[in-house]
Amino acid sequence: VQLVESGGGLVQPGGSLRLSCAASGFTFDYYNIAWFRQVPGKEREGVSCISSDGSTYYADSVKGRFTISSDNAKNTVYLQMNSLNPDDTAVYYCARSTDAFITMCLMESTRFNSWGQGTQVTVSS
Repeated sequence: VQLVESGGGLVQPGGSLRLSCAASGFTFDYYNIAWFRQVPGKEREGVSCISSDGSTYYADSVKGRFTISSDNAKNTVYLQMNSLNPDDTAVYYCARSTDAFITMCLMESTRFNSWGQGTQVTVSS
């Protein structure tokens, strides 16, 4: 199982970024894929998730600004992030659920057993 994030960077407040999570080594559409983020000294926060049946979850802090989507042909999950603000600054990780065929997003990090290396997102003027 391999998950590779990309798309992070430096963006001004109000700007946008699209993160990608390229997956390999497993049957992509059997599993939930989630995005978490972490700031040094703070707990990892669940940001968004797309389940095996296409259901989605968003943390309250990103609802209306972030959109998760998947391209099963490319085995890739995207996180479109708009109206970014400094509080969105973090390392963003994608993760695969431990169990397959879970039709709702349960965002405890212990329910995910495969993680990418992370991509830094910095929102600053």
